[in-house]
Amino acid sequence: MNSVVSPDRVDAVRAFNRFYTSVIGVLNEGLLQTSYSLTEARVIFELARRDACEVADLRRSLGLDAGYLSRMLTRFEGDGLIVRGRAEDDARRQSARLTDRGREVFQDLDCRSAAQIEQILAGLPEDEQRRLLGAMAAIEEILGERPRSASYLLRPLGPGDLGWVVQRHGALYAAEYGYNTTFETLVARVVAEYAESHGPGENAWIAEIDGRPAGTIFCVRESERVARLRLLLVEPFARGRGVGGRLVEECVRFARRSGYEELVLWTHDNLGDARRLYERAGFELGEEEPSEEYGPRLTEQTWRLKL
Repeated sequence: MNSVVSPDRVDAVRAFNRFYTSVIGVLNEGLLQTSYSLTEARVIFELARRDACEVADLRRSLGLDAGYLSRMLTRFEGDGLIVRGRAEDDARRQSARLTDRGREVFQDLDCRSAAQIEQILAGLPEDEQRRLLGAMAAIEEILGERPRSASYLLRPLGPGDLGWVVQRHGALYAAEYGYNTTFETLVARVVAEYAESHGPGENAWIAEIDGRPAGTIFCVRESERVARLRLLLVEPFARGRGVGGRLVEECVRFARRSGYEELVLWTHDNLGDARRLYERAGFELGEEEPSEEYGPRLTEQTWRLKL
């Protein structure tokens, strides 16, 4: 069922299109300071992907008018960039392939494009590069045929991650469970303590998908023999991909390598997905007590894992 779309949203998408085309220069007279238009470059790039391409397939894949494509290929043939012939399996169908000269032009366009993008990215700090790539992946996933990425990586904390951990805990727990700002304050305190004084036997990780932070977990020292799992979070877009289980697994593995005898955690009874992850990892439920400190009426739980 189609949704109602406000004119403001239509204007926002059109404004983005104008902005991005100006950034990469596709409205200039020649793409990448060459004599080729954007459409011509797309045809050259598509022909470079294969030894020979049926013209009808090329027209369909790029959504081009048959007459317009025919005139373009005639120009390319005159410039020595392509040769045309008949398809091997059907003489009624025309095919085209790049010549050596055509592949030289493709290599030049490809190098110019890569250099342009590298220059754009080089002007951004690392965290903004990741945000940009994540946003681009989201657009492609939503509007195109790209499936959700099944892969993710775990990495150490980087610049900006501590603030992200606090912000996402506050926003997600408020939206999904109705927690108040007391919970966000607690998270901020835990993060601040970790930032100020963490040492050997303590660590934290960010799960990342397509350059976007997708989850987090902390392992902190409770005592010489006990470590505490803290601040497990998985973003909604990353759920169902094994991210949460992998974060818990990494925390448990780190605690064992660090020589702890026990790993404990504190959670609430309403966090069913998280509790199932803990159970699968071998944690056992310990103490319970009621609490209304964070807004809803909850049961606080302590879970323990013998290492």
